[in-house]
Amino acid sequence: MDFGLEGRIVLVTGASGAIGAAIARSFAREGAQVGVGWHQNEEGAQRLVDEIVRTGGQGMAVRLDQRDDRSVQAGVGQVRTTLGEIAVLVANAVAWPTQQTETWTSLVDGLTANVTGTMAVVDSVLPGMRNAGWGRVVLVSSDVVGQPLPAAVTYPAAKGALEVAAAVLAVREARHGILTNVVRPGFTLTDRALSTPWLGQQAVDSEAAKTPTGRICTPEDVASAIAYLGSAANGHVNGEVLSVAGGRHLTR
Repeated sequence: MDFGLEGRIVLVTGASGAIGAAIARSFAREGAQVGVGWHQNEEGAQRLVDEIVRTGGQGMAVRLDQRDDRSVQAGVGQVRTTLGEIAVLVANAVAWPTQQTETWTSLVDGLTANVTGTMAVVDSVLPGMRNAGWGRVVLVSSDVVGQPLPAAVTYPAAKGALEVAAAVLAVREARHGILTNVVRPGFTLTDRALSTPWLGQQAVDSEAAKTPTGRICTPEDVASAIAYLGSAANGHVNGEVLSVAGGRHLTR
């Protein structure tokens, strides 16, 4: 299938991590020019860009801190100046809690970074998409929205808020040729998941046993779904929340 992404400009936020990197690679393979957004891991972002270029693609690393509106504007502007007008946005970046025990202050800070910050990125690319009469926005959520973690409030609350925002965008922006959708990854096999004390290999095995497909999600599974929703091959899917979890929600 031709995804119609040849030459289009794609910005992936949070692209230096496992899922974000897989998303960036998937668009680069389709011929898109990819802005690899990073906040803390500049080295990882640049390695990914070097990999994309080595394999015949085009890309650039750009610093983008969603907690700082000036950083958002500067990062988006850098992509626009260097590569061109952004046609596809994948909002994948996450600001993780900085403390284990959540307080009202940490909840507000987390929502500001993950919701307000994400929507600031969205707002910065919409004018160019409207002018072009074409655009794709994919927000990355999580299946914890449907199955909250008992010890965490900020993360599922932020992702739930983004899903509501995506529904509003889907209604408001479709008239401009902009389609907005959400992807909900399930528990995904990443180094972070394996190294987190309360997750690890035991949690991976347990989740795999409860998932109809017999395995848990990989970054590539998530990337494939996003590449379709963010492409010209998607001509009429709008305002949907797509679970990429192997049917795990069916066995809870």
